Amino acid sequence: MFIMARIIPFVIGATIIAAAAEASPASGSAVPAREEIPAQYKWHLEDIYESDAAWRADLERLKTELPRVAQFRGRLAESADTLLSCLKTRDEINQTGEKLFAYARMRRDENTANTTYQAMVGQAEGILAEAGAATAFIEPEILTLPEATLTSFRQQLPGLAEYNFFFDNLLRQKKHILSPAEEEILSRSSEVTQAPETIFNMLAHADMSFPEVKDEKGNIVQLSEGRYRTLMMSKSRDVRQEAFTKLLGTYNQYRNTFAATLGGSVKKNIFYARTRKYPSSLAAALEADNVPVDVYNNLIATVNANLAPLHRYVQLKKKALGLAQIHMYDIYAPLVPEATFRITYPEALELVKAGLTPLGKEYEKLLASGLSGGWVDVYENKGKQTGAYSWGVFGVHPFVLLNFHDRLDDAMTLAHEMGHAMHSYYSNTNQPYPTHSYAIFSAEVASITNETLLLDHLLKTTADKAKRAYLINQYLEAVRTTVYRQTMFAEFEKMLYEKAENGETLTADLLDKMWHDLNAKYYGPDMVIDKEIDIEWARIPHFYWDFYVFQYVTGFAAANTLAEQLLTEGEPARARYLGFLKSGGSDYPLNLLRRAGVDMASPQPIEITLRKFSARLDEMERLLANP
Repeated sequence: MFIMARIIPFVIGATIIAAAAEASPASGSAVPAREEIPAQYKWHLEDIYESDAAWRADLERLKTELPRVAQFRGRLAESADTLLSCLKTRDEINQTGEKLFAYARMRRDENTANTTYQAMVGQAEGILAEAGAATAFIEPEILTLPEATLTSFRQQLPGLAEYNFFFDNLLRQKKHILSPAEEEILSRSSEVTQAPETIFNMLAHADMSFPEVKDEKGNIVQLSEGRYRTLMMSKSRDVRQEAFTKLLGTYNQYRNTFAATLGGSVKKNIFYARTRKYPSSLAAALEADNVPVDVYNNLIATVNANLAPLHRYVQLKKKALGLAQIHMYDIYAPLVPEATFRITYPEALELVKAGLTPLGKEYEKLLASGLSGGWVDVYENKGKQTGAYSWGVFGVHPFVLLNFHDRLDDAMTLAHEMGHAMHSYYSNTNQPYPTHSYAIFSAEVASITNETLLLDHLLKTTADKAKRAYLINQYLEAVRTTVYRQTMFAEFEKMLYEKAENGETLTADLLDKMWHDLNAKYYGPDMVIDKEIDIEWARIPHFYWDFYVFQYVTGFAAANTLAEQLLTEGEPARARYLGFLKSGGSDYPLNLLRRAGVDMASPQPIEITLRKFSARLDEMERLLANP
């Protein structure tokens, strides 16, 4: 399972641990080449394939094995053994295909300009499309079986038990599954319809070149997506404004191309939704996880009804920074710049381990093993994929990509991505392949639970008022950028698809205006909505994963609830939580979360989170008034 996060700025970091004297690879004005990064800070993709040659051999093997599945076409009604053999064959094909793609994609992400791995990603996408086409008959053919026959097979053969949830979920979605021939056509189309996202990635991460800017010390540094986050948190307003203007100005030069790629992605998803007879693209995107559309709409409505605390936060930041006007390039500036410190990666490791002790000894041991066992790729290098993500590989172990720049924010990102990784590890080692992959709706819960626990640990161990103000600001920024900002993203997507479904063309001018108006509504009357922000939609890769981002918000709210239970209940809550991590995709996410202790069908977790935001905003106001 591939979980990408943190490609956009997520939280402001303010470290409270002094950095060691030794410089890290994140230091210096030049972005280092890949070969300049020490080996201990690189992931071990050799754990998937020992070499590119081994990868190619497995690719060729899979090509020869794909025809095996054809022997089952038209025969699934013969016996329970035939049905099980067919499903096992499909699992073997899919598992190999996923490994091929994971290795190629992560190698490419080490340097997105590397044409060898670009080609390998294309080959992996091709074989996955072939595998999808070859196995596309299975689900439609299962649905043609008389219900009594399928029930009899499930009762006869214990080996089919691990497919129980698959069968039940398949029957639930029966009306949206097409004929075997139609499913094969849709599967084969996936390689072509992936083009908008591929073009976006190549343009934004490989072909675009950002200008140089000055840092706080007056040094000329090359602007990059990874460095943009650091520059936007600078104490110098000139540095923030220059980085903001030049990065978004670069995107603006390609605004029509980005509008075309995003529009193409939207059209793709509308095509699939309508072909499968869904009432909307939103309904289609939520169907797999059995999440009602009302959950999405109620989230937007709940947050829109609670924008006043965000407006108050903007007012506080304007006052604390001593600004006559607050601009969009000021929103990431730390409130207490004189309290800033640096943190090295080794220090971040110890901090994360200490913060996650409420999860127990078992979790602590596995976490330490992963952090020292080649799971993590730490530092930025030339051409490296920006942001951070976790990628679970069934039968191997998870991998984490970082772009660590010696900030507490980066330590939080490490905790976040290791939450994903540990979720993948627990799911992959406790579930069989058919139910190992947890739903996207559940994906952000474990990661944000880790962050919440780490921040709580820091608040409990910090008495200094300036540092405490930083930590509270950490939480305020997490709510701003996750609950408020990601809900704004979700609302933008909803508007985007509604306009396209009603026949409107998604021009750059239309997208700019939508983005401008949403920023004005969310940030309130005190914020100056600079014209440069209008193009920001173009740099958000999450918009190429239809209706994904709202789950950051639901995950954040669920995580806050679960973290509180872990801290107050102890072992009972820990047992429920680890049970959730181990459950993978064995049930619908709303059901799994209810068993863990939180009901995400209710607006209550969001409302609780925003009340907590208001309470910590009160404390921040007191701290700033009495430093």
